[in-house]
Amino acid sequence: MAFIIPSGHYEYLVMPYGLSNAPSVFQSFMNEIFRDMLHRFVIVYVDNILIYSPNLSDHVDHTKHVLNRLRHYHLYLKLEKCEFHQSTTQFLGYIISPKGIQMDCTKVEAIQSWPQPCTVKDLQRFLWFTNFYHQFLFGYSELTAPLTSLLHRKPKTLSWTSDTIEAFRKLKPTFCTAPTLVHPDPTQPFIVEVNASALGVGAVLSQRRGEPPVLHPCAFSSKKLFPAEQNYDIGNRELLAIKLALERITRLKSLQIIKTCSISEKLNA
Repeated sequence: MAFIIPSGHYEYLVMPYGLSNAPSVFQSFMNEIFRDMLHRFVIVYVDNILIYSPNLSDHVDHTKHVLNRLRHYHLYLKLEKCEFHQSTTQFLGYIISPKGIQMDCTKVEAIQSWPQPCTVKDLQRFLWFTNFYHQFLFGYSELTAPLTSLLHRKPKTLSWTSDTIEAFRKLKPTFCTAPTLVHPDPTQPFIVEVNASALGVGAVLSQRRGEPPVLHPCAFSSKKLFPAEQNYDIGNRELLAIKLALERITRLKSLQIIKTCSISEKLNA
């Protein structure tokens, strides 16, 4: 990037503030310098770095590798924003611990206290905020279907009906009872449970943990049906839900599905 003024031609030597491509450029830079560590023991999102390890000795070693890499590229950390050797931490709006992943309680409180939106833009903000945690709720797309239908109307002011008011009131408490998502173990078998309705499809991926083994959710996924998809029979809608569940977990290195369960019992296997 360069510019010309009467005194001469100038070019930036560093990324200036305010450029729209600055985050993506910095993300690419971080991905490049941590390429050999990514998804082995490091996750990087822009200027947020998460180091994870199975035990303390490995964690000390991993932390040293990350700090040495940052020093090599003359990147600096703000000490008061750093946490070292934590078993539980907050990262990008999630609480991560050995038990699994939870929603940030401050975000949940914000959802509970959210007033009923008055304009389409207000409703968009609310749905954007709740959609951040959609993977914690079974059938999120179906729960929000009456609300998303309001977004396609031309008037900027919302015309609330009894159905949309009820959907708004029912949605908020569901975040208070959302479960902790356990960390998926790709070496263990999974159970996929699906459900389908006239409005949407949903799926939950679970694994058994503990002694005696108890089923725990690893992830939820849902999708609002397009008009053409709403014409599918119940069997095909549930197949669509299974496809959705499999797409949700494609990042796992291995996958063993021991059972699929559907509400209609047509696809149980």
